[in-house]
Amino acid sequence: MMTISDLRKKDNFFLLAGPCVIEGEEMALRIADRIVKITNNLGIPYVFKGSYRKANRSRLDSFTGIGDEKALKVLRKVRETFDIPVVTDIHNAGEAAMAAEYVDVLQIPAFLCRQTDLLVAAARTGKIVNIKKGQFLSPGAMRFAADKVVEAGNDQVMLTERGTTFGYQDLIVDYRGIPEMQTLGFPVILDVTHSLQQPNQTTGVTGGMPQLIETVAKAGVAVGVDGLFIETHEDPAVAKSDGANMLKLDLLEDLLNKLVRIRQAVAR
Repeated sequence: MMTISDLRKKDNFFLLAGPCVIEGEEMALRIADRIVKITNNLGIPYVFKGSYRKANRSRLDSFTGIGDEKALKVLRKVRETFDIPVVTDIHNAGEAAMAAEYVDVLQIPAFLCRQTDLLVAAARTGKIVNIKKGQFLSPGAMRFAADKVVEAGNDQVMLTERGTTFGYQDLIVDYRGIPEMQTLGFPVILDVTHSLQQPNQTTGVTGGMPQLIETVAKAGVAVGVDGLFIETHEDPAVAKSDGANMLKLDLLEDLLNKLVRIRQAVAR
C-alpha cells in the first residue's frame, strides 16, 4: 500500500493533477499519459486526480458523473496502465470502503472536513487521507480534523489549502497558513485551481480566474509547500465541471518547468 513517504522520495514537490471529474475512460487515459510523461521528465512524484462523482454542485441539473462503478473502474484503469497512484473524493462514510478498493488516496472535500464519521471511515481504510481545509476554517483548526484520522488509527494524513472565503463570491490564499499547517507534522498541499474559484455566482455556475494559476502556484512553491493540486483538462471550455478555473492541459508542462526551477532555487 502506498504511503506518504513514497510521495516524498525525491527532493521536489509532488503533484496531484487531472480532470475535475471522470468524463470517460479515453479522456482520462489521454490526460494521464500526458502528465506522466511531463512529471517523469521533471522528477515530480505524480498522483492522478479524478472525482468519480461530484456531490457538491450549485444546480440540480449540473453534471455529477458517468456512474460510480464505471468511473471508479476508469480510475483503476489509469492506476494499472501507468503504474501511478490515484486520488478521488468521497462524500459520506459509506463511500470510503468502496472507493478504497480502487484508489490510493481518499480526499475529503473542504465543505466536509469537520464530518467526524467521514474522517473516521476514511481512516479505517488504511489509505492516505487528504483533508482539504474548509473555506471557513483557520489553518490551525485543521489540527482537529487531522487528529480524528490519527486517533482512528491512521497517521497517513495530508492537508490541503484551497483558499478562504472572502466576501460572498471570492476566495483568497493566506500563504501564512502553509507553514502553520506544516507545524502540525503533516505534508501540506496547495490546491491552486480551486483557490481561484469564484463561488456563488447568480448563474448557478461557479466562476474562476485561471489567468492567476501560475501566480498562485509560484507563490506556493516559494513558500515551501510540499505538494500541488492542479485540475487540468484538454479543453476547459467544454469541461463538465469546474471548467472556469481549470488549467488547459497544453499549459501544464511550461508551468511545471517554472515551478521546478523555483523549488530548486528555494532549496539552495
